[in-house]
Amino acid sequence: MDKTDRAILAHLVRDGRLTNIELADRVGLSPSPCLRRVRQLEAGGVITGYHAAVDPAAVGRGFQVLLHVEMAIQDRATIEAFEAEVRRIDEVTSCRRMFGHPDYLLWIAVADIEAYERLYAQRLTDLPGVARTNSQFTMKVVKQAAGLGE
Repeated sequence: MDKTDRAILAHLVRDGRLTNIELADRVGLSPSPCLRRVRQLEAGGVITGYHAAVDPAAVGRGFQVLLHVEMAIQDRATIEAFEAEVRRIDEVTSCRRMFGHPDYLLWIAVADIEAYERLYAQRLTDLPGVARTNSQFTMKVVKQAAGLGE
């Protein structure tokens, strides 16, 4: 990946709706080589998709929680069951298995604290293998990078 590829990525992260002509102009290429590079970045798995940025509050998901999860049981079957169940919970926007403690970090987006309490009591506490959880509530989003796996 060279300087031009990085420039293409930077522009597409900022605005994934750029036309190829606009993108080519911004990175100093003619349209044909620019499109060829974009297609190579897509085929190589560097560009994994194009997405709309959505304001969580506008869709009733403005209350965000970071949930730390420590597992009591860590055998393969329990881990697979936990991860499968987490994938089914729409309110979980991101789940990462960590080295060390906690075992998992879950980002959760709901309407308000009451919705989180319901979700926590009805679904999250029943996840397979969970020993302990710790909820952290977002006070303010200072920075959120777009395009690098959020």
